[in-house]
Amino acid sequence: MSGKVPVLVGVYRDAFSGIPRTIWLLAGANLGNRAGGMVVPFLILYFTSQLGFSPVEAGRTLSLYGLGSIAGALAGGWLSDRVSSLWVQRLSLLATGAGFLVFSQLRGRWAVSVAVFLLSLVTDVFRPALMTSVSRSCPPEALPRSLSLLRLANNLGFAIGPAIGGFLAARHYGLLFVCDALTCWAAAAVLFALRLDIRSAPAASSRSETREGRSPWLDGPFLGFLALTTLLAMVFFQIFATMPLYLKDVYRLSEKGIGMLLSVNGLSIALFEMVIVRALERRDRLRLAALGCVLICLGFGLLPLGSTWLFAAFTSLVWTAGEMVTMPMINAVAAERGPAVRRGAYLAAYTVAFSAGWVVAPSAGMAIYSGAGGTALWLAVGAMALPLGLGYLSLAPRFRARSGDGV
Repeated sequence: MSGKVPVLVGVYRDAFSGIPRTIWLLAGANLGNRAGGMVVPFLILYFTSQLGFSPVEAGRTLSLYGLGSIAGALAGGWLSDRVSSLWVQRLSLLATGAGFLVFSQLRGRWAVSVAVFLLSLVTDVFRPALMTSVSRSCPPEALPRSLSLLRLANNLGFAIGPAIGGFLAARHYGLLFVCDALTCWAAAAVLFALRLDIRSAPAASSRSETREGRSPWLDGPFLGFLALTTLLAMVFFQIFATMPLYLKDVYRLSEKGIGMLLSVNGLSIALFEMVIVRALERRDRLRLAALGCVLICLGFGLLPLGSTWLFAAFTSLVWTAGEMVTMPMINAVAAERGPAVRRGAYLAAYTVAFSAGWVVAPSAGMAIYSGAGGTALWLAVGAMALPLGLGYLSLAPRFRARSGDGV
């Protein structure tokens, strides 16, 4: 056993080697922010149990989070190609903290709906700016692992936030909003205090570079990639849309139990994703994404077969395994696809694709859940494995020809 420990340590050391200091600092600030990310996982329960919304009304209201996310992603990408991406992150965090405190005081459905949209907008200005900062601050060979380090920070925070949030929600939902606001401001303070080496957006070096990928919306294969990413997001965001309500109604889990279950996902990613990405980083990324999508859909599709916390944790491990394979790979594909001068625009388009999934996921999921029941919903989600898997497989040769990925 003693001989295996140094080998294991070496595996983890290799997985984290070669990542620049700036990426570590950005990830650390993001970890603090995400550790306070307690509100979103419980919004659907907040709408139904605290504000008196019906499940369908709650789903429609949560869909506005996706619309705001689209606007925020476009604004974040546009700004990151023109001004400091670090300043975009700082201002987003400051505004988001204030937004959570205002949101906690609202009760009427129209006021809550407008606030959901605006809160999401200022929150998701942050994501393309963060990914742009990372892509400008590391060598190409370290990009997949640098983006995975961000996901590790996100998910380690996600292992902490919902667990604490579940305990706070059981006492008073208002505590969630206060904690989320404070962690946003703390992360902003860290980004103001740190000296970070982030390159500015490069000027176009030639007419050919300006023409190449002038807009991600004119890049045919990338549009196909975005369409599949939106479909994947519609599946994946059932975690926040219908799954908490299903776990409460069918599995009889409390907010504490749901929070602990979501922490299984975050902790698993924090422990294993970097090692997995290091082992797979030279393989074809879209083929790996196809495999991961099958596991994600399978994990959700298994939910109707059980009724205990342990079985729900097992299904979480299945879709988490798929997430650990899929998400780092498609993040890297999006970051590498466009020329350097248009990187912010490409990452904004990618973020928009995920946000579009946010728009559809809550309302569609709640409509199926209310009309046909949870079993029909999760079987439909499981069936999405086929179009997602085949779709990413069909795109792989076209992206490989341009990026030179391995097989």
